[in-house]
Amino acid sequence: MSDHAADPATEDFVAHRKLLFTVAYEMLGSAADAEDVLQETWLRWVKVDLGQVRDRRAYLVRITTRQALNRLRTMTRRKESYVGPWLPEPLLTSPDVAEDVELAESMSMALMLVLETLSPTERAVFVLREVFAVGYDEIADAVGKSPAAVRQIAHRARGHVDARRPREAVSPGETRAALESFRRAVETGDLQGLLDVLAPEVVLMGDGGGLKQAAPRPVTGAAKVARFIIGGTGRIRHKITTEVAVVNGGPALVLRLDGELDGVLAVRVEDARISGLYYVRNPEKLTRVESETALTLR
Repeated sequence: MSDHAADPATEDFVAHRKLLFTVAYEMLGSAADAEDVLQETWLRWVKVDLGQVRDRRAYLVRITTRQALNRLRTMTRRKESYVGPWLPEPLLTSPDVAEDVELAESMSMALMLVLETLSPTERAVFVLREVFAVGYDEIADAVGKSPAAVRQIAHRARGHVDARRPREAVSPGETRAALESFRRAVETGDLQGLLDVLAPEVVLMGDGGGLKQAAPRPVTGAAKVARFIIGGTGRIRHKITTEVAVVNGGPALVLRLDGELDGVLAVRVEDARISGLYYVRNPEKLTRVESETALTLR
């Protein structure tokens, strides 16, 4: 894709690229697949007669949504053979993403996992309507349904997500405080300190993708999670370094083993305690945590 300032198609695509990537990533939970979707969007966009397009941004979002839907259906089959739990690909994001409460919540690992439980069409409708405030008529064009059907799908998806999302929004400061208590307890091997910061019903999910060791299934309950963490880090604690970073719009830990990137740990916090731990170790999903990914809702 060459950069020709005089080429309107290129100008429009570049102007909206951050938005299109954000739409694709929200739908797919994978930066690599989102990039593929953008490439497919570009190939279709350059063939469009721009003289016939009334709203170029909406048209680009529609192409991206259709390509992402196709990719989402393929990914659903791919995840069925995935080794262990599947977690979204973590993205190192800029502080301004964290300041945009709406964007930060929609990007959070906790909500992205809830979106995984929707059907491909439900997810597309929810993302376009609830995250990007796209009109029902535009969504209908994008997903190939009538506006009335889209309203029903949006209502159903919203109810499904609301029943599973955190009860109330938590500030980055609260999350950072819980994360710091967690980090201190892990680094010192303080079992009681860990139990104090974990919610009784906490769930830990690890994603190694069969390439790195991780919990083969979710670990539930504060005592089990604490033992799992202390037992796992106790053997190699002296080699691990951690740093707090903004990942998917919220505070998270980036872990390095002997200086090499080992994984990213995101958390869900409720009532000042950690109710969800999401540890991504699959090296194929760690390519976006060394440099920031630009995202936007507009």
